Amino acid sequence: MSNNEDKYEYTESGDVLFTHKGSGKDFDPNVDIDEEAREIMEAHIERYFGPIYMVYHEIMSHLVHVDVYHIAPSEERPYHTLITQGMSDKAMNTPPEVEGGRYTELLCFLPPEWDLSEEGFKQEEIYWPIENLKFLARFPHELDTWVGFGHTIQNDNPIKPFSSDTKLCASLLLPPLTEEEAWRVHIREGKDVDFYNVLPLYESEMNYKMKRGTDKLLDKFDKHGISQIYDIHRKNVCKKMWF
Repeated sequence: MSNNEDKYEYTESGDVLFTHKGSGKDFDPNVDIDEEAREIMEAHIERYFGPIYMVYHEIMSHLVHVDVYHIAPSEERPYHTLITQGMSDKAMNTPPEVEGGRYTELLCFLPPEWDLSEEGFKQEEIYWPIENLKFLARFPHELDTWVGFGHTIQNDNPIKPFSSDTKLCASLLLPPLTEEEAWRVHIREGKDVDFYNVLPLYESEMNYKMKRGTDKLLDKFDKHGISQIYDIHRKNVCKKMWF
């Protein structure tokens, strides 16, 4: 085990479950921006995810400067794609037994009707996916820990839904809805950045995953045709509490 043990806990399935413990670090506006990495990642994003339509720039930053790229729906990709930029400006504190995985950016896929306008952003029901991406992008730097495939982070403590119009309340990190070449970009010697999709879960799905593991939960998603594109009223594949 690593010295990160007090920052996260292992579930019965051997996966990692993050909860909110402590208040994080004092506000630190002094951030370093890896400009070379940004240029390379922008080219990578446009090659594999589509042309960048908009960048939601962060006005005030803490620990890392997290912007969000918006790739608008297209005929080839009929959904919005949101991708963080800046989480990987700092290395995460990965345990010794984990090879690589020190640099990560996060993304999510929203249906085409999602109102990504300035007016829409004033509503919690619209803005929460971006707010969650930015929170998760800072999370490992706040607590000197790491995030990666199959990790689960619940929303708030005690756990609560992301917004008033859904019961989704936790995040699961998975490879994105793209070809495998899109999952990682090489920046320079010693710095490869991994991209993970943030998939929202119901509490019972999170509990099932804690017991049975990520692969078992993904099997249920496949069985019920659950998409990586957000659906705030989608079927709960673990609604009947098996345990």
